[in-house]
Amino acid sequence: MEYIIGFAILAIIILIVLLTSIKVVNTGYVFVLERFGQFYRVLQPGWHVIIPFADFVRRRISMKQQILDIQPQNVITKDNVKISVDNVIFYQVLNAKDAVYNIENYVSGIMYSTITNMRNIIGDMTLDEVLVGRDKINQKLLSIVDSITDAYGIKILSVEIKNIVPPEEIQNAMEKQMKAEREKRAAILIAEGDRNSSIARAEGEKQSNILRAEAEKESNIRRAEGLRESQLLEAEGKARAIDLIAKAEAQAIMDVNGAIINSGTDGRVIALKQVEALRDLSMNPANKLILPVDAISSLGSIAAIADILKESKQ
Repeated sequence: MEYIIGFAILAIIILIVLLTSIKVVNTGYVFVLERFGQFYRVLQPGWHVIIPFADFVRRRISMKQQILDIQPQNVITKDNVKISVDNVIFYQVLNAKDAVYNIENYVSGIMYSTITNMRNIIGDMTLDEVLVGRDKINQKLLSIVDSITDAYGIKILSVEIKNIVPPEEIQNAMEKQMKAEREKRAAILIAEGDRNSSIARAEGEKQSNILRAEAEKESNIRRAEGLRESQLLEAEGKARAIDLIAKAEAQAIMDVNGAIINSGTDGRVIALKQVEALRDLSMNPANKLILPVDAISSLGSIAAIADILKESKQ
C-alpha cells in the first residue's frame, strides 16, 4: 500500500514537472527566458520545452503596436502663458531583451521623455506659434523621443498633440478676436458684393444703351431705305403713267389721222386737227410738248388755213 501511494505521488510530481516544462507563446507576444538568473533567449510564438527550476520566464512582452495616452500637462510658453497640453503616442517594441534589461519600465520612460521634451519645445515658442505649430511640435517630439527609446529597443511611430487648452481669459480674448475677424470679413464681403453689383448694374445699363442706340440706328436706316424705295416706286409709277398717257394720246392722234384720211378730208382740215390735238396735248401739265422746227415755221400757214375755214363755215 505504501509503495502504491509513493508511486502515485511520484507520478503526480513527474506530471507537474512535465506540464511546467512546456510553454506556449501566443501570436503577437514573446517570452524573455532566463536560465539560472541570466538571460538565456527570447521565446517566439509557438510551444517550447524548458528545464523546470532552471529556466524562468522573466517577462511576457507584446510586439504589437501600442498606444500611450499621456494625461494633460501644464506648460508655460515663451510669452508666459500657462496652457494645458495632452499627447498620444504610438510605439512598438522591436527588441524584447533591451525593453526588459535596459530600463525598468519602458512605458514610464516613454511618457516622461515625452513630457519633459514637450515642455522644452513649447517653452521656446509663443502662444500663437504653439496654436499654429502642432505639426512642428509633433515632428520635434517624435525625433527626440525616438532617439531616446532606441536604447530600450522601442520604435516611436507617431507623437500627436490631442488638445491645447489656453487659460479662460485667453480663450475669451481669442473668441472676441475671431468674432471681430468674422465681422470684418463679412463687411468686406458685403462691400465687395455691393461693388460688384454696382459694376454689373452699370455694365448692364451701358449695354442696354448701346443696344438701344444700335436698334434706333438700324430703325432709322431701314426707315430711310423704305422712304427711298417708296419715292423710287412713286417716281416709277408717275413715269409709267406719263408714258402710258403719251402713248394713248399718240394712238388717238394716229386714229384721228387715219379716220380723216379714210374720210377723204383735205390737208387743211388735217392741219387744223393737228393744231387742236397739239393744243389739247399741251393743256395737260404732265405732258411735255416738243415741236420740230419745220412745224413751228408752218404755224403761220396753219393759222391762215384756220381763218379760211372759219369764214367758209360762216
